[in-house]
Amino acid sequence: MIKVLLADDQALVRAGFKALLNAQPDMTVVAEASDGAEAVRLAGEHQPDVVLMDIRMPGTDGLTATRQMPPGPHIVILTTFELDEYVFEALRGGASGFLVKDTEPAELIQAVRVVAAGEALLSPSVTRRLIAEYASRAKEPVAAAGLDQLTEREREVLGLVGTGMTNDEIAAKLFMSPATAKTHVSRAMMKLHARDRAQLVVIAYESGLVKPGWL
Repeated sequence: MIKVLLADDQALVRAGFKALLNAQPDMTVVAEASDGAEAVRLAGEHQPDVVLMDIRMPGTDGLTATRQMPPGPHIVILTTFELDEYVFEALRGGASGFLVKDTEPAELIQAVRVVAAGEALLSPSVTRRLIAEYASRAKEPVAAAGLDQLTEREREVLGLVGTGMTNDEIAAKLFMSPATAKTHVSRAMMKLHARDRAQLVVIAYESGLVKPGWL
């Protein structure tokens, strides 16, 4: 059973999401929060697998709450605008991806299952556009801690992850099996202390391994 925490200041939005998720045989909403501080507290109490986090809330917003989250839950940012300046910061802070609030119900359900399985919501092209948009504003690449620990192949794989490629696509490009590609990705995550694939994408941009506009 996938345990979900809802964080949104609008009770009607929470009620809609709760009804939708609780209707799934493999999901249950374990707690609801109306602001970021409450979300962090409830995450510590209920240990959810996934947090659906509104980015703009009064008091402690979703960005701050994402940074303060205890280890464990995968965070999906909910936003009204696709190219929201706070979304990139949330990805940098540990979020696994984002969804626009008016997404189709089936997409929301699939997103919860994807992040609960440890994957990141990076398939939508808008996510890569968002990261490219805000990464392009960085003045100079910043060397990520641990980047020098990567093998040449792991750096190559990290760069491809940064362009939004899946493990299968990386495997095809580098003439290796998908399992080998997955192993390289996992080792890069471990060495770079990245929570998931979303953070690898951010690191790839910020370290200069991928240049904005390469997508």
